[in-house]
Amino acid sequence: MTTSSPPQPRGGVWAWYSRAAYRLRWVIVATWVVLCGLVLAFPPPALGGGENAAESLMSPDGESVQTELREMEIFGFPLFSRTVVVQRDPDGLSPYVQLESVLDAIAVNQRENPEPPLLGALPMPNAVTFGAGQRERGTTVLTYLFMDPRTTFGDQHTHSRQYAHAYLEREEDHVIGVAGSVPARAQQAYVVGEQIHMLEILTLIAIFVLVGFAFRSVVVPFLALGASGVAVIVTMWLVTALADVLGLSAPAELQPVLVALLLGVVTDYTIFYVTGLSTALGRGTGDRRESVTSAVATYTPIIVAAGVTVSAGTLSLVVAKSVFYRMFGPAMAVTIGVGLLVAITLVPAIVAILGSRIFFPRSTAGIASMAEPSPWMGRVVEVLSRRGPAIAALTVSAIALALAALPLGGLVLKAGFTSSLPDDNTVKRAAVAASDGFSPGITSPTSILVEGPGIGGNLDSLIAFQDAVAAREGVAGVVGPALSMPQFDTHVFTSRDENAARMLVVLDDSPLDGRAIETLSALQEGLPALAADAGLATSRIGVGGDTALAAAIIDETKADLGRLAVAGIAVNLVILIVFLRALVAPLYLLACNILSVAAALGLTTWLFTGVLGEDGITFYVPFAAAVLLVALGSDYNIFGVGRTWEEARHRPLKEAMALAMPESSKAITTAGLALAVSFGMLATIPLTAFSELAFAMSVGVLLDVFVVRTFMVPALLTLVGQKSAWPRTSLRVRSPAADADEVAATVAPPTS
Repeated sequence: MTTSSPPQPRGGVWAWYSRAAYRLRWVIVATWVVLCGLVLAFPPPALGGGENAAESLMSPDGESVQTELREMEIFGFPLFSRTVVVQRDPDGLSPYVQLESVLDAIAVNQRENPEPPLLGALPMPNAVTFGAGQRERGTTVLTYLFMDPRTTFGDQHTHSRQYAHAYLEREEDHVIGVAGSVPARAQQAYVVGEQIHMLEILTLIAIFVLVGFAFRSVVVPFLALGASGVAVIVTMWLVTALADVLGLSAPAELQPVLVALLLGVVTDYTIFYVTGLSTALGRGTGDRRESVTSAVATYTPIIVAAGVTVSAGTLSLVVAKSVFYRMFGPAMAVTIGVGLLVAITLVPAIVAILGSRIFFPRSTAGIASMAEPSPWMGRVVEVLSRRGPAIAALTVSAIALALAALPLGGLVLKAGFTSSLPDDNTVKRAAVAASDGFSPGITSPTSILVEGPGIGGNLDSLIAFQDAVAAREGVAGVVGPALSMPQFDTHVFTSRDENAARMLVVLDDSPLDGRAIETLSALQEGLPALAADAGLATSRIGVGGDTALAAAIIDETKADLGRLAVAGIAVNLVILIVFLRALVAPLYLLACNILSVAAALGLTTWLFTGVLGEDGITFYVPFAAAVLLVALGSDYNIFGVGRTWEEARHRPLKEAMALAMPESSKAITTAGLALAVSFGMLATIPLTAFSELAFAMSVGVLLDVFVVRTFMVPALLTLVGQKSAWPRTSLRVRSPAADADEVAATVAPPTS
């Protein structure tokens, strides 16, 4: 029977590094303490908490934005509004209140010198029938506030609240709130800012309990949390500074993801260092310096390779054209970089200071028992080292993951700024009230701008075109040239030179959710034919508004899919090839990762759209989760398979698996659970997108640890065997005689 051998510490630069870290342990700790003090003393503006974070989602070159700017140029103000004040009384608003709301809007429109960004207002009482989709009459008044699209979302939101306060402050006005994408994004940022500290606290508590239970220690959890806390403090400062230097507005979604990622990976790296120390102490030398330097020299190169893998994998997002992903990629890469730097400096320094006391209250025997291989994983590897069970395990695992991935074929993406908010949020309540009074799409209508010589004077054709649009499936109603609105200037819908016309389209579904986006996409394709059938000689048809913007963001995201997939897979593959010095093993390891990621996303789609009835998955969730999960899967490949590769340098592959996999199983399982818990805590933020991301990431990590790492990888190593090392002819690089000499030297009694 082959006996286990401890991982052999590396020589060269890593041995030198371990000795330097030990000697400079107090200097390293003091340096990080001073750096954290400086960061806390000079904090940058809060990341992701501002209302302008909404703008980071949209490209200024997009067609919908250009259409809105073109409307501004032709008409002086856009017909489309991202902000609407909602008044509603289910028992009916008095005619006086409805009339006063109209007069208030007229007063704004008649100002000789409007103050930007508020350019005008359009009242819409549901006493007017605008389409078949209207639900009530006389209960609701909406006041669309037209803002200069060149001003920030924060300014627009502020002015909308000022309008409601100035004109509609009486109780009988029945103001529910302000709805639309601008206030929705502002509220998302507000909710994140309110919940981020609770997320940090709950995640820290969960990690403390998990790590403390795994190591039966009260000190190890404090080490993990202290290192993670330092990383969070420094990273938030650096990412905010990076956004400022690049001139980008950080999305509100960014900070919670960075916090979860940091707490998870720094805890993981701490777990591997502590596991290495327990292994070194388990040899019984009793020398703190030797044990610490051995653990640091052995695990630092593995941790560095793993950290570089995750950082490079997330940095691959910079190839995307989407502004959102271009900010996400560098921010996550910086996050991992700082976490890695903290892990390989601060953690070894504290471990060097505390030594075996880090395992308090464990005894020496208890510390030694921690280094013992997992008996359960040992039995699994023993069974899977035979071809028959290996084929069965691989087949069952692959089929199960493939079946779990099937719902991904029906994936529908959404933006869902409003629908993501909690039900008791004022913006969400205002949107629901507007929907009850009119139809779900009323809070963010879509504007259609039609240009052509003399087109504004062809009223009959414009009305026919409007009626054709109104008849399309998914359209609740259209406000345009066919609707007489004498209280406004006659050039609201047609330009003064009669070379342009526009109309407002209200959809049957929530304007930023999946069905509305699909409806608008189909409508956009059919607009040229509808205009031609109506007799309009058009030179350009543009579509503006939130649904058009959301459709453009999703189309941009889908277009980025190929670039992101190629870049992410290539980066992770190259690093695995370099680390393992092989071509075959990295290919099937990465294939297993991708299959588990597809399964996690399929289960996420099934749960949220099939079971919970959500109208799609938030557009960035599948892509951000996929990039992170593939990178983190490669991370665990380096920890797990890398350990097997080290053993395979000295013994046959089957024996190396029997030794290394049970040894690394405990640490990988604990690290995986910590990472899953860290990402799972994102669900505490009451926004649907974070629940989706929390589920996808947690399930993805657990599938990787308990399916891929436990069954598929051992089975593949057994079935592929030494060919895994191709183009090398063998993993074994030392002669059996050299191994025998090493074992003999290890067990020989000391000479007197």
